[in-house]
Amino acid sequence: MRKLMMALAGSLALAFSAAPAAAATSSWQCAPFARVFSGINLFGAAASWWNQAVGKYTQGSSPQLGSVLVFKALNTMRSGHVATVTKIVSDRMIKVTHANWSIIGGRRGQVERDVTVVDASPNNDWSQVKVWYAPIQKVGTKAFPVYGFIYGGKAAAAKVAAVAKDAAEGVGDAVKVVKASVTAKSAAKDSSDPIGDKLASAD
Repeated sequence: MRKLMMALAGSLALAFSAAPAAAATSSWQCAPFARVFSGINLFGAAASWWNQAVGKYTQGSSPQLGSVLVFKALNTMRSGHVATVTKIVSDRMIKVTHANWSIIGGRRGQVERDVTVVDASPNNDWSQVKVWYAPIQKVGTKAFPVYGFIYGGKAAAAKVAAVAKDAAEGVGDAVKVVKASVTAKSAAKDSSDPIGDKLASAD
């Protein structure tokens, strides 16, 4: 267990020590990264988090610091996507930290820190968003449908703020973050969540 936690901590620390585009040596799926980073303890395919959150977490259509934005599954994104809100810029723009979105250096699985997400919905209700895409160095033109935001409460917001502060100072609090995400042989994980599988099976 200790070795596994240290390996995960190392990956997270590397991710946050990089520039906004991410560490070349780390590799994350979006869901396990969002769980570790946000503290919202849900598992499985990213799109399934919305229904899983019912009765466990508050949900809504307005971004809050530390909340997780849940993208719907599409033919081109079959598991959906999740991203953690790290800054509210305006009523129609936020910053998120997420994993496995852009292709950077020819590969996926990297963490992007504090990148722009814009509300692209006709009714200004955050039901569709456009996301910063590293290969073009700007917000993409495609609007993605989303369910909304899952709120982790004050604790999640404080945790996100603390990790971001540590990362900015080059210190990192990765071990504490990983420890906080490890629960006693948690709920079943699906095959799209390999880090979750490892955490669940670790002694």
